[in-house]
Amino acid sequence: MAITAQMVKELRESTGAGMMDAKRALTETDGNMEAAVDWLRTKGLAKAARKADRVAAEGLVGVAVSNGRGVAVEINSETDFVAKNADFQALVAEVTKVALETGKDIEVLRATHLNGKPVEQVLTEAIARIGENMTLRRMHVLEGDTVVSYVHNAAAEGMGKIGVLVALKGPADKAQAIGRQFAMHIAASAPLALSEAALDPAVLERELAVQTQKALEENAASAKPKPDQVIHNNIIPGRMKKFIAESTLLGQAFVINPDLTVEQAARDAGVEITGYARVLVGEGIEKEKEDFAAEVARTLGR
Repeated sequence: MAITAQMVKELRESTGAGMMDAKRALTETDGNMEAAVDWLRTKGLAKAARKADRVAAEGLVGVAVSNGRGVAVEINSETDFVAKNADFQALVAEVTKVALETGKDIEVLRATHLNGKPVEQVLTEAIARIGENMTLRRMHVLEGDTVVSYVHNAAAEGMGKIGVLVALKGPADKAQAIGRQFAMHIAASAPLALSEAALDPAVLERELAVQTQKALEENAASAKPKPDQVIHNNIIPGRMKKFIAESTLLGQAFVINPDLTVEQAARDAGVEITGYARVLVGEGIEKEKEDFAAEVARTLGR
């Protein structure tokens, strides 16, 4: 497969690797971006790269909470200009309110009436009125004894670029007090799962393969190689333990007090975290990049 400059650029941006290292990684893996990331990591040339960091879609995430239920709704727009539009923001607020009332899934939400019309039709009419394509993309519903919400980079009340919901069990006053701190932590740290048990087995399998290969290569290059049993019984399990701690909400160091894990901080506060949702605008969407002038011209219909 031909390795293009754009592929090298994308790999460099997502891993922080040098240009020649990125090019070699792509060449060694026949242009497979995911495999190239792993190749760089086995060589100690990159940290884990998350696709969620390569985001190029605009829009807003609306969040709302009531009586132990929370929703996070993502509506995408083509440009950030529209995301700042008062008409678009009013649409996000109204759809989020309807989502909280339905409390089911995205298809039910599309069919639910808003001001006498299905949400899907309301969105279509907004597209015609505002003059830019929009998509009702995702809806997360979270329930618990207490559900707390948080919006990062808020564009207006209850909406922004990152929406977080946290469900907690325990006294409501204690859950509310610390729940927002946990939500802010989630926005900043982007855990992959609540706990080790909730981690995708495929993610663990891939990480184990990377850490095994890396440990073996480092040991082979060492002036004083360690016995295989030390590598397989101590070093690799130790690295996997660290990966799990850094990747799971309960295992992460709490941003407010790094001396505690999130799980311990919750326990000390007399609550238990039972679930969470983190929705980042455009997560997983790739959009062709344009320069600023082109975006302005398109927005103005030129």
